[in-house]
Amino acid sequence: MNISAVLLAGGESRRMSKDKAALLFRGKPLWQIQLDLLRKLEPAEIFVSARTDPAWRPKGVQFVPDEPPSRGPLSGLTATLARIPSSHLLVLAIDMPFMNSKHLRYLCNAIGPRRGALPMIGSRAEPLAAIYPAEVYDMFATALSGADFSMQTVTNQLVKIGMLRVVRVPKKEQKFYRNLNEPGDLNGVC
Repeated sequence: MNISAVLLAGGESRRMSKDKAALLFRGKPLWQIQLDLLRKLEPAEIFVSARTDPAWRPKGVQFVPDEPPSRGPLSGLTATLARIPSSHLLVLAIDMPFMNSKHLRYLCNAIGPRRGALPMIGSRAEPLAAIYPAEVYDMFATALSGADFSMQTVTNQLVKIGMLRVVRVPKKEQKFYRNLNEPGDLNGVC
């Protein structure tokens, strides 16, 4: 199975009060860290999903606008799923700089035909570092046209019908899912 990848960079960064993509983390901007990580996996193609085409987007990385905007990650994922020629889409949020390629490969090994992988920490899904089969597009589009844009709701439905396999994240690997939302989250890690 071939996999495409998307870097989700469409958030408003209200709590951080500045664009997360440009934040320096250990000397590099988050966008560069995350794109370098995705490149290590050698996906069929890499997309950046955002509200507007970011000035930092490198050549060879395709831009996908959030359509419609202001619906959270569901907008970007639905728009990207509509464009992929591959069987699966690996999703990575811009604000998860602790993720590593070994763990993402572990998730890649959990997918199957018409079935993706959804990391789970306790009872909470981690839908912004997951892998979705292309066939979920219709369910995402339906959710986008409704009133509930929660990724938790959509992923719970996909687990129930067998389109997502739950992957329990061991305690020692839960650190990979730590995200940066507020200025204080950068204390001691830059």
